[in-house]
Amino acid sequence: MKTKFLKYSLLSMLATLTVITLKAQQTAYDQSELYNNYDVIGKDASGRTVETFHTFYKDHEYKLKSVGGKITSLYVDGVKIQPDKYAQYETVISHIKEQIRLDRIQARKDQAQALKDEAQARVDQKQAMRDQEQAEKDRQQAEKEQVQAKKDQQDALKDQAQAKLDQEQAVKDQEQAVKDQAQAKLDQEQAVKDQAQAKLDQKQAEEDQRMMKEMISDLIKDGIVPDEKSLYAVTLNSSEMTVNDKKQPEEVYKRYKEKYSRWAGNNFSYSDGPYNSRGIHMSRREE
Repeated sequence: MKTKFLKYSLLSMLATLTVITLKAQQTAYDQSELYNNYDVIGKDASGRTVETFHTFYKDHEYKLKSVGGKITSLYVDGVKIQPDKYAQYETVISHIKEQIRLDRIQARKDQAQALKDEAQARVDQKQAMRDQEQAEKDRQQAEKEQVQAKKDQQDALKDQAQAKLDQEQAVKDQEQAVKDQAQAKLDQEQAVKDQAQAKLDQKQAEEDQRMMKEMISDLIKDGIVPDEKSLYAVTLNSSEMTVNDKKQPEEVYKRYKEKYSRWAGNNFSYSDGPYNSRGIHMSRREE
């Protein structure tokens, strides 16, 4: 089973919404697939590093919290593991953390590349406009040379041969100008396509944000959570729904699955942890 993650380009208006997407990768040490729902790192009041993650690894679900590098709670397949058993899970937890580290590095690279691509698109668009302007100048210059060639031919027969050469050259210049103009048009069309795609990505991100607000409103209205501040985690997929890590009744699940069918089909999860780290994440699984 392979997982393809849906990527969203959240622009400045969504800068306060941090989306952490950790890609599924085949690792060299275990050849297994790793799926992360979320990974949140922050600081507590005393400045210690606090990390929580929820992930599926080798067909098992792991939920861990550590403070200052020490595990404070561990759940495997929903079962709480006692501290004296933590050592049995050191290897798998080490593998999971290493994959998370690699995914963060890749995410930063992808973000940097996206910024470069956007900047290059702007450069290409400006260059396309300059090429088009130059093409028009070349065309006008070719026409001037062609007119001059005709005048030279009328002035003297001895200049006729040279005038013909000038005319041939002018034709070549004009052909090149047409080619340059056509290329400039193609470059401009590509820039327009890139801009259109960026607008689509932004619209999708705005729609997801609107739907998230609507879901929170539904959860409050249905009495599942008392208010927005009390909500810190939601998952919705093709088999179940959880709110604040609590599995919801089948009737509630079916109602939300029907209303938010696109999210349910894409393994939706939402987190708003105690350290102001908020994220929406979806992954589409294909058999």
